[in-house]
Amino acid sequence: MSLTPDSAVRTYIEQHRAAFLDDLTAWLRIPSVSAQPDHAPDVRRSADWLAAKLTETGFATVEVWPTEGAPAVFAEWPSGDPDAPTVLVYGHHDVQPAAREDGWNSEPFEPVVRGNRLYARGAADDKGQVFFHTLGVRAHLAATGRTAPAVNLKLLIEGEEESGSPHFRTLVEERAERLAADAVIVSDTGMWAEDTPTVCTGMRGLAECEIRLYGPDQDIHSGSFGGAVPNPATAVARLVAALHDERGQVAVPGFYDGVVELTDRERELFAELPFDEERWLRTAKSRATQGEAGHTTLERIWARPTAEVNGIGGGYQGPGSKTIIPSAALVKLSFRLVAGQDPDHIEKAVRAWAADQVPAGIRCEIDFGSATRPCLTPLDHPALKAVARAMGRAFEGPVRFTREGGSGPAADLQEVLGAPVLFLGISVPSDGWHAPDEKVELDLLLKGVETSAYLWADLAENWRPTP
Repeated sequence: MSLTPDSAVRTYIEQHRAAFLDDLTAWLRIPSVSAQPDHAPDVRRSADWLAAKLTETGFATVEVWPTEGAPAVFAEWPSGDPDAPTVLVYGHHDVQPAAREDGWNSEPFEPVVRGNRLYARGAADDKGQVFFHTLGVRAHLAATGRTAPAVNLKLLIEGEEESGSPHFRTLVEERAERLAADAVIVSDTGMWAEDTPTVCTGMRGLAECEIRLYGPDQDIHSGSFGGAVPNPATAVARLVAALHDERGQVAVPGFYDGVVELTDRERELFAELPFDEERWLRTAKSRATQGEAGHTTLERIWARPTAEVNGIGGGYQGPGSKTIIPSAALVKLSFRLVAGQDPDHIEKAVRAWAADQVPAGIRCEIDFGSATRPCLTPLDHPALKAVARAMGRAFEGPVRFTREGGSGPAADLQEVLGAPVLFLGISVPSDGWHAPDEKVELDLLLKGVETSAYLWADLAENWRPTP
């Protein structure tokens, strides 16, 4: 009996499952911790290992790209079809620090399978989700009879994501011609749940600042001078109190300029997800929800901009009392941004707002760090539809849509390359990213392989990007 395209993919994956997991296990043994200088040789070894494996997979071009920090891996496999779209897959090969004494039940860099789960640092974040593309593209070729992918396939696997990607944007800007693509697939993400496959359609951006207020040239006696000179600690408290209005909206003038509002359809899709707010609160270690009025919890964390106080301080912090007016106080703020917001505009708006809030006699200094821009792919984008169809085939059921409340380097790819960013990941919340006993569900990992195998032909057949 002849195989259908789907059964051919599944048969190929099953035949090569053991070798695939053996290879992944070997990669997971490399402690590529980018945040720890002692592991810099291991991060390089991880890049070299991946480069060799991509060459073995069949990629025509494989290069290890140095940066001022850790190396990235680039690979390219041309389709041969002059009209084929070009797709760039992004992921990272560095991992978070991990040690047995952190609470692991096994050595974090000695992978172990318990039940149907593979435990190791990087199993889900992000080596497992990078590596499923290697078997996926081979299954795609086997099922279609092709000798090259149906799309021009590129990979960029960075080595500093877990350290904040400090050199990533520079790398993308310098290598933009080599990285040029019609779409970017980010495989550093997850799904809602094992029984609810989802595709993420966007991530929020991030802007951060520290505001320092200075009053007297030194701490002074609150009895001799209190009530007669401005107090920077009081000014910081008032600044924070003025950050939001009574509806939970950010009160910085111009903050919402350009915000792309949720469509009715997007709100309906969010509402379809099996969201248990009480369970979510337990995960958040919190007792009540709060935020911008008129929006659900999921809308607040996925699709609305926010301003949060990350730290506040000033004056005496020791035991007992010290009756002073402190000479200085500070607050650290972060702003999560959504599609349509410009970090440069936000910085200017915050600076102007703070200047208006600070009383005479208080000197204000504000420092902003590097910002991350938001990214969003419209629900009707043909490439997004292809990702959802491929995942639906693999999971044999409907696929829903989410967004990501956090921020990441994907927006740099969107901005520099001018390509839509799509997310393809199979990790679930219980995988424990950055935590002890990080794991990946093996059945889901292979569903990622299968989705990857279907995606390239779907994109080639159903999408021809406009030049």
